[in-house]
Amino acid sequence: MSSELPAWARRIRSMREARGWSQVEAASHMRSHTDKELPAGDNLTRRWKDWELGKSAPSKFYAPILAATLGTVTTALFPPEKRHSELDVLGSTGMETLEIVSRLQASDVNDATLDAVRITVEKLCSEYARQRPDELISEGRQWLRRLVEMQEQRLSFRQRRDTLELAGWLALLVGCLEYDLGRRDAAEATRRSALSLGNEVGSGGIMGWAHEMRAWFSLTSGDYRGVLSAAQAGQDVSGNHSVSVQLIAQEAKALSRMGKTDEMNRALERGRMRLESMPYPENVENHFVVDPSKFDFYAMDCHRYIGDNRIARELSEEVIRASKSFDDRERWPMRIAEAQVTLGVVAAREGDLDEAVAQGRRAIGASRQSRPSLAFVAQDLATVLHERYDGEPEAEAYLEELQALRRPA
Repeated sequence: MSSELPAWARRIRSMREARGWSQVEAASHMRSHTDKELPAGDNLTRRWKDWELGKSAPSKFYAPILAATLGTVTTALFPPEKRHSELDVLGSTGMETLEIVSRLQASDVNDATLDAVRITVEKLCSEYARQRPDELISEGRQWLRRLVEMQEQRLSFRQRRDTLELAGWLALLVGCLEYDLGRRDAAEATRRSALSLGNEVGSGGIMGWAHEMRAWFSLTSGDYRGVLSAAQAGQDVSGNHSVSVQLIAQEAKALSRMGKTDEMNRALERGRMRLESMPYPENVENHFVVDPSKFDFYAMDCHRYIGDNRIARELSEEVIRASKSFDDRERWPMRIAEAQVTLGVVAAREGDLDEAVAQGRRAIGASRQSRPSLAFVAQDLATVLHERYDGEPEAEAYLEELQALRRPA
């Protein structure tokens, strides 16, 4: 019967149970997330039970209150119908790569050419989550070089600004890929170039992501005060871009590791509310767009670290589910890997060494990796294994395998 329930109905129940609430308590918690009058206790509890049974979907009035009560975003709990494949649409440039390059080399830069380049950049940014970094970085650098060379051509003011902005997005992409491969110095230099380009064209999104990269670099190297500084700098310049949500998430991650749980929870709620206020993205595949399902990914990291095992497990299972397509293809393998680490940590804390090591091995065997990020997150599992299973052959073998992640690719 449960397998026939809508995904949102199963999720409402699993999120409630992860918090240890009865249905009566869950319905009561809804009142603290709205200033509107809600039905009397028994009536509201009946509604909650109906939602969990999938009898009726929450209305537009109740859906955001329900999502807030469960600590997530409305469109993560109730995603809109997918009308098309984002990447299929991106492929329809009307121009092949060879033709675009030929026009750029011939100084034949018109609006159609720039549109084709823009779609190409969007496509590259959308391939970040799945394509091998050593392959994608080569293509990203080629296009970045072409955009830089275009500055030598006769361009209108608008064309020059547009090409510089596209170069800024590509610089961000290349910098992320360099860091994924463990090339920190190169990544930092590229990040600074992206920040300069963003500042030159006045792009809050590019500047915000450049600061987010600094927060990311700081987090994975254990500089938590550096994370807070970069996150604030990014929020100051990012405007209405969704990167502000990821900046707040990096802040929450740092606060969790600084032992400031109350501040972490406040940051998560601030990020959740910020994302809740934004429209659903046109292209959730673009690495530089924060999609609603990513909020559960951020929260998972924080709850894993502070030892909130039930919530961490529920979130990790949802991250894995949301990161796969209907045909079981991995859309976001790096998110899945971190979710597997989380499941491993929870299993280790609960005394199941075999499951902990199995999940840990799945994570480090992921087809697409950000080596510094995965090594940083996997350290949580390594810590538990050291503390609770010191000397166990299986634990020791896994810890040796983990060391390979710390070496540059």
